[in-house]
Amino acid sequence: MVINYTHAHKKNYYSYLKDYMMAVIKTGGKQYLVSPKKKIKIEKIEGEEGDEVDFTEVLLLEKNKKLEIGKPIIKNAKVVGKILKQGKGKKVIIFKYKAKKRYSKKAGHRQSFTEVEIKDILLPPQERVS
Repeated sequence: MVINYTHAHKKNYYSYLKDYMMAVIKTGGKQYLVSPKKKIKIEKIEGEEGDEVDFTEVLLLEKNKKLEIGKPIIKNAKVVGKILKQGKGKKVIIFKYKAKKRYSKKAGHRQSFTEVEIKDILLPPQERVS
């Protein structure tokens, strides 16, 4: 069976790309690829559920197939998000054991995280876009 995709399907896809916007942000020593309405889990940050948070360390921006790369960050650009949840991840068991020495040590760890929904990507005033 051969499936024939119509041009209408491609048209909808390209209209989606026309309004597509994405950014790379840095928080908690890690980099995240984000776009509006995307939910991400990041290292714990201060704030309550429902609070808005601004990420000002924007390393890369793309809008309408125009790319801007920071050196190292893009000035006046920011990503706005909303804190959905503060929580802890699954427990990780750390077990140390030395054979024939009667040494064993067991510990557990749960990493704290913050779940954020990206609301908007705010661009700096555009003088040039490469």
